Formats: sequence, structure tokens, C-alpha cells
Amino acid sequence: MVEVMEKNLRQDILIVDDVPENLQILALMLKDEGYSVRPVSSGRMALKIAKANPPDLILLDITMPELNGYEVCELLKLEPELKDVPVIFISALSDMGDKLKAFETGGVDYITKPFKIQEIQARVATHLKLRQMQKELEHYSQHLEAMVQSQVKQISDSQLATIFALAKLAESRDDETGKHLERVQKMCKLVTGQLQRVNSSHGKLGLEFMENIYHASPLHDIGKVGISDLILLKPGKLTDEEFAVIKAHPVIGAQTLEAVYREHPNDLLKIGIEVARYHHEKWDGTGYPEGLAGDMIPLSARIMGLVDAYDAIRSTRVYKQSFSHEEACEKIYMDSGKHFDPQLVEIFRTLEPVFKLLHQQLVD
Repeated sequence: MVEVMEKNLRQDILIVDDVPENLQILALMLKDEGYSVRPVSSGRMALKIAKANPPDLILLDITMPELNGYEVCELLKLEPELKDVPVIFISALSDMGDKLKAFETGGVDYITKPFKIQEIQARVATHLKLRQMQKELEHYSQHLEAMVQSQVKQISDSQLATIFALAKLAESRDDETGKHLERVQKMCKLVTGQLQRVNSSHGKLGLEFMENIYHASPLHDIGKVGISDLILLKPGKLTDEEFAVIKAHPVIGAQTLEAVYREHPNDLLKIGIEVARYHHEKWDGTGYPEGLAGDMIPLSARIMGLVDAYDAIRSTRVYKQSFSHEEACEKIYMDSGKHFDPQLVEIFRTLEPVFKLLHQQLVD
């Protein structure tokens, strides 16, 4: 009995009736059951009190001055914090049309006056129990959603880490201790963000595109796994035949990713395929493997091509020395409209100091 009383004290009932005798009877009866009770004599006052402190249940008369019960119920249901509070109508109106209107405005039950105390007690207890179950279900659903989101994030983070690890493994064959992948990730994000700011109408740009190119950019040279070390790590100049083999790595990488994409299609892999296949294409159409030109080259690959070129110029490899930031910039500016998208070169020009700083921070 004590447990029941403690439970009921936590359940608050708002009673709305313009007849003082009805308020007094209902209030005393429900207090005896252990509920917290707030009796009010007008609909306007009921709305004010309910908004300030939402009750667990409302007993509502229909025939009242100013606002009738139907109007009060409709206004209650417009408030997000009150729309789920159960409303039981108590009225002397017994016509079926009146009862139907009560349910149409949002009521959960209808008790006809003169009422019986046992009926009030039973229906109040039933709807409070239903409301409690609804709250518990909502809480469980929110908790479950949070758990699912957390699990999805863990899976997503794990998948992204795996993608980066595989790309890092492929890259390590000719960049053994470097931070090339980390640099191109950040540089791609910088260029994309700046392009968004100066050209917000560009259909492909947005936060999702920026995040996808950030995570997909390490896949650009994944096809190098299919190139022999004798060619990939050759310190001298490549022959025409050897260079033809090197030029196959974009296709090898793209085909590998396309096989995965067929089983698990998603936007990140789609951009991964683009940067793998097309990052060696040139604006004037003299690149490889397909000789695409201008806007025919996917935006992601154009961004990747510029970023990859800058970092390659700055980096030391077995077959080349490194160049300074200033020398790298000069080469990129000279190739605007030839190798690189002119708009992206202008974006690079505004970001030039940031590129220099980033390369210093993530130096090999």
C-alpha cells in the first residue's frame, strides 16, 4: 500500500471545471487515492498552469465560459510538451455527437455526469498506467536509438580506419615513413571548404561531400598494389613500357573499389572510385587513363589531382628530389588551364599559406 501511495504522489492530475462543487469532490477523491491534484475553474487558467508544469493527466469539463472543453483540448494538443498528456472529458452532455467531438479534439476517454467515484478511479488509474507505459516506451526507444547511433558510429569509425590502413599499406611501398595521405586528406578538405565559400551554388558541394572526399582521398593510389616494385621503386627514369605499366594503377584501383561498390554501394566509395580512376586526368585532356578534359573530369578527381600534385612536388621519392613550397606553387600556376582546373588553381592561390603551414606541420 505504501508503494502504491508513493507512486501515486508522483502522478499529477489537473482538474478543470467551472463548478466549485465538482472540483471539490474530484479533488478530495483523487487526493484520497494519493495523487497530486491541481483544481482550476477555467480553461484559460488550465492552459497557463499546464504549460508551466505539465501534468500527467487532465480531467476536463466541456461546458465552461470563455473557452469550452473542446477548445481547451485543441489548444493543449498544439503544445509539444502537452500533446501526449491524456485528457479525460467529464460532462453532463450525453449526446453521441458530443462524445465523438471529444475524441476528435484529442480526448482519450469520456465520463458522463453524474459520475460514479469508482468509475473515475478506475479510468484515471488505467490512463495513468497507459501514459506511464508510453513514457517508458518512448524512453526505451530514445535509448535504443542512441545505442544504435553509437554502434553505427563505432562501425563507421572502424570501417574508415580500415580503409585508411589499407591505403596506408599500399602507399608505404613508395612512401615508407611519410605522411602523404594525412596531408592530402586535409588539403582536399581545405580546397573543398574554400570552393564552397566562393561558389555556394555548386550542386555537389556540402558538408557530406567534404567529409566523403576527406575519407576517400587516401584511396587515390590504392591501385599501386598491382604495380611491380621493380617499376614502382625504380630510382632512374622509366622506359616507355614501364611508364605504361605505372599508368595502369588508376584503373586497377578503380576496378578494385568498383567490385566492393557493387556489393556495398555508398557515396564514400563512389568518390573513392572517382579519385582513384581520374586523379591523373588533366584539364586540357592530355592526362590518363581516359583523356578526359574540363568538367568531364569529376570534381573530386580535379581536387585530388591538384592536391596530389602539390604534395608530390614537395616530397622526396627514390626517383626525385623534393622542391620548395614556392617552386611547387610556380609549377601549379604555370599549369593552370593545362593540367589543373583554373578555378581550383585560384582557390589554391588563396590557400597557399595554409598549404605551406600544413606541409610543415605534417612533414615526413
